[in-house]
Amino acid sequence: MRAKQVAWSLSLCLLFVIPSYAQERQGLPQRIDGSVASPDVDGSRDRIARDMAKKANLERQAALRADTDKLVKLAGELKAYVDKSNENVLSVEVLRKAEEIEKLAHSVKDKMKGPN
Repeated sequence: MRAKQVAWSLSLCLLFVIPSYAQERQGLPQRIDGSVASPDVDGSRDRIARDMAKKANLERQAALRADTDKLVKLAGELKAYVDKSNENVLSVEVLRKAEEIEKLAHSVKDKMKGPN
């Protein structure tokens, strides 16, 4: 008789516990492997990803500023070299500056496009 009472008590407990556990699992997002992800973990991952993207964007912007400042400086130097030369003389230094400006301009263009 005692075993029958214990069996009924366990049955009633399981009757109420299993549906409540299933309802709890439904509200949580599931990963591809079927495990349940905690909302706190996913939220912190999203926040970390946003922070990293923001930091990378700020670094890219700082690099763009530095490169464009260098471009302005090189363009000024190129202009000074060209002003010093005449129509019959084309300095190797002028060509070197022009190539350096071209490479830096391509680099700035690629940085402006952002990560692909």
